[in-house]
Amino acid sequence: MSRRKKATIREILPDPKYGDLLISKFVNNLLKRGKRVTAEGILYGALDLIEERTKQNGVEVFHKALDNAKPALEVKSRRVGGSTYQVPVEVRGSRQQALAIRWIIKFAKARPDKTMAESLAAELIAAANEEGSTIKKRDDTLKMAEANRAFAHFRW
Repeated sequence: MSRRKKATIREILPDPKYGDLLISKFVNNLLKRGKRVTAEGILYGALDLIEERTKQNGVEVFHKALDNAKPALEVKSRRVGGSTYQVPVEVRGSRQQALAIRWIIKFAKARPDKTMAESLAAELIAAANEEGSTIKKRDDTLKMAEANRAFAHFRW
């Protein structure tokens, strides 16, 4: 975080296949070493697998999974007096989205499935059904914030 000026938010073009901004952001987070075609192939393959397995529209399941994975509260460390407190704060919308995307990709990589598309599809389906590692992470974040509610007055 820069102390001099606010970071400029770059405009992201919508996804070429579905025309969706959120899918484009997801692909950008999935990228490794600039290999966009590979990342798009993984996500599109995952969306096709979702349609096969659930008989629902893959993009709708994707959006539902991301909405379910968004955290409402998180804790931030604040140093007050000589001790550090975990202060619960509300998460702004763009950060909610970024955290949800990051968690889904992280836990999809940790799955033991054969391909990344299969593991990503499985994680998205689990998140859409309110289960899986991503939802557990969201709930753990919320529990931590609830447990430290006593320090909410240190928020500024």
